[in-house]
Order: sequence, then structure tokens, then C-alpha cells
Amino acid sequence: MVDREYEEPQPAPSGAGDEEAYAPGSAPDHQPVAPGSAIDIPVRPVIPEPEPEELPPLRAALEAVLMVVDEPVSEVTLAQVVERPTAEVAATLRELAAEYTAQGRGFELRQVGGGWRFYTRPECAPVVERFVKDGQTARLTQAALETLAVVAYRQPVTRARVSAIRGVNVDGVMRTLVARGLIEECGTEPETGALLYRTTGYFLERLGLRSLDELPDLAPFLPEVEALEAETGDTSR
Repeated sequence: MVDREYEEPQPAPSGAGDEEAYAPGSAPDHQPVAPGSAIDIPVRPVIPEPEPEELPPLRAALEAVLMVVDEPVSEVTLAQVVERPTAEVAATLRELAAEYTAQGRGFELRQVGGGWRFYTRPECAPVVERFVKDGQTARLTQAALETLAVVAYRQPVTRARVSAIRGVNVDGVMRTLVARGLIEECGTEPETGALLYRTTGYFLERLGLRSLDELPDLAPFLPEVEALEAETGDTSR
């Protein structure tokens, strides 16, 4: 027997055998990518997020809200409106009140009945009374007359109910009627705490009436608030 020298098998050259492993036409679909070659990658569209609503500075926001209210507003309610912590709102309200007093403004910010509201300074009362007295000689607008009629026939009534009957906001008109001495506050509604309004003795004097019983029978032509709320689905007052 002839001994043969053992020969270790040599690895095949790179690439040699790759083609032999697959039959013609059966090579894999992917091909090697040369360095520096561009690869197409699908890009998912970026949807921009909506920008948050920008609120005014806290002091300005509080002043704007308090300028239009007819009854004190609580710190909790103000905090919800301006979207800030209640403690921060309370501190800012006290700062504003102190500033108005120190500056000698014609109005002051008071905390009354658990809420905040602007009031005329006592020393300015004579000027305001003179203005109101002079304004009583001016003619009322049609909107003021209609609002006054609703109060007269539905009293005591809240401002929200008057708005529901008239179908418009009556805040400014109600303030005018109060300033003219034709209507006045007469307590609050037990369910909601909203201010109630009624006509005054001056109202009867201006109309030449001795009592409300002498008013023409107009009430049946005014819609009931409950019917309006049923139509709109709004039960807030």
C-alpha cells in the first residue's frame, strides 16, 4: 500500500460557488449594494401638531373678564377661564386691587361674597350720580325698551332669563337700565345664585302708574323661559 500525503481542502475563491449554488434564473432578487449608492426608503409624511391657543397675560385676562361681569366671580371660576392655578389667580387679584388703590384710580377691585368685581370708588360717587341723573333725560333705545318690558312682566328675573327671552346678550342694556334707575337688584336666585332684577318706583313714576297691576296685559305674549330652554336644550340660567 502506498501512503499518500494528506492534502487539506482549500477554500473556494470569493464568489466562486455562489453561482453554482443556484440554478440559472433562480438567483436571489437582492443584489449587493455598492458603497456610496443611494437607497430609496419610503418616507412617512409628517403631520404637524396643532399649535396651542395663545392666551393673553394673566393680569390682562383677569381685567378683561372682570370688566364685563355684573356680579362677583369666584377665584375658582376665573382660574378655569384663564387656565391658570387658583392660587396664582388669587395672588394676582390681590396685587391688582392693591395697585388700583395705590394709583388712586376711579374704580377699585373688591372681593365681595366669595367673588371679585370692579366697583366705583366712593369718592367718585357724586360724579357718577350726576352723570346718571343727566342721562335720565335721554331717550331709551329700542333694545333698552324691549329689555325693560321683559323685566317688568317677568320680575323678579335673572339677566340670563332676559337674554333667553330676547334672544340676544343684554348685559350692556341691563347696566344702562340700572344706571338710569329703572331697574334694580333684588336678591339672588336660590338655585344658581344669579342676581335677580325688578323695576323700581322711578319706573312706575316715569310711566305714570301707581302699581305694576296697572301694566297692560302683555305677559301672555312673552315666551316662557322653560319653553325656550326645551327648544335649545339649554337648562343653564
